[in-house]
Amino acid sequence: MPNSFKLRFSPHHIQRIADRYSYPNENHIVETIGPKIRKRRYLDKKSFLELCYWKTSRTRRRCAENSEELILATTGIALATLCEELRIKILLVLNGVSWPTASVILHFGYDNRYPILDYRALWSVGIKMPPSYNFELWDAYTKFCRDLARRHGVTIRILDRALWQYSKENQP
Repeated sequence: MPNSFKLRFSPHHIQRIADRYSYPNENHIVETIGPKIRKRRYLDKKSFLELCYWKTSRTRRRCAENSEELILATTGIALATLCEELRIKILLVLNGVSWPTASVILHFGYDNRYPILDYRALWSVGIKMPPSYNFELWDAYTKFCRDLARRHGVTIRILDRALWQYSKENQP
């Protein structure tokens, strides 16, 4: 599956599709939470919960069960390690955090380095529904998105918005 990514729309339309994107609380996450994470190199509980709730409200209770200490430690490791596999997998230790939420933490914890792993975005690159999320999928998707963004002169955030929006408008 990881080698089967194929953009469902012309890459020349990435910016135009991204411009139609709208998601609640997006500006606060991009303008406040993201820079705070990148400066500190860890998440405090308040910022962690804001990011988790932004991604999905379904895990609200479970995410809130994590201690401040566990959040600081796991996000600190994720944002410091050079090991890509540890970077994403350490975040899965947190209660309520699955691959998509972990990818959100990395997306906003690094500037222009990681896409958000999301069923909508995956659909926009030809994956109807992954059988399960795993490191191989995440790593291949990350590399695919980096390459696509670089070749077409857009940021990972713009590409991510376009992939999500295209799915929202076209996925059956």
